[in-house]
Amino acid sequence: MALRCVYTDLDGTLLGPRGSLFRDPGENFTLRQARALEACHRAGVEVVIMSGRREAQVLADARMLGQTSYIYEAGCGVVIDGERTLLTGGWSVDEDDATPAERMNDAGIPALLFKRFSGRLEWHSPWHTGRELSLLMRGKVDVAEVNEVLREHGHDDLRFLDNGAIGRRMEGIEGHTHAYHLVPGGASKANGVAFHLRARGYDPGSCIGVGDSIEDLEAAASVGRFFVVANGPERDEALRKALGRFANATVTEGAMGDGFYEAVVSTLAERR
Repeated sequence: MALRCVYTDLDGTLLGPRGSLFRDPGENFTLRQARALEACHRAGVEVVIMSGRREAQVLADARMLGQTSYIYEAGCGVVIDGERTLLTGGWSVDEDDATPAERMNDAGIPALLFKRFSGRLEWHSPWHTGRELSLLMRGKVDVAEVNEVLREHGHDDLRFLDNGAIGRRMEGIEGHTHAYHLVPGGASKANGVAFHLRARGYDPGSCIGVGDSIEDLEAAASVGRFFVVANGPERDEALRKALGRFANATVTEGAMGDGFYEAVVSTLAERR
């Protein structure tokens, strides 16, 4: 079956250190990611970003890549050819023009989590500002435990998720700090991928995903094959363990953009 679409995470996957499209894991200049994107273009394969970043950031990257679809704020929103759809359940901009992010803040939910997980969770500054649909934090916590705290306080319609290890260290925490998102309505990258796939009419078997976090890996349920770039499991033991849940998941030999190139080129070669 011909490849129709590649769903890819940005940071730590398509992009190299410091969010560069033209840096390899060793911070040397590279054209590998660009060559993989060129190969997709030549083969008529759509590339769709699935990122935890704010929409303005994802839109800018999608335009740079020449793509018309993207998934942003960890699956809270999907844009297809300029048409925006929110996947946040009952959470939307209310009659007072308050965004879901503002409503979560006003309800004291971040304060609840920062108090309960003091020293282990904080805002992912400065990237936590300007968000409309979700909240962005960093630290090192048990995601299941945080979600249980949310349920205990009546917030069953919120989901706390792990979007992978990051380079930013945090005082008092051993090992890699993680980026976490608090999303409404059970939003996820997997749901965003599934929505886009249905809207385009793609067969799941004709699509692949590429990422470096547990949240990315969950999208394996929506595509024929999923590639985890090598830096993901190298940094994250939980991701290594989660790999066993998905028979269609493969770890690339290369890290970051090298892994993205490997995933795209190997798939195209298999499906000629």
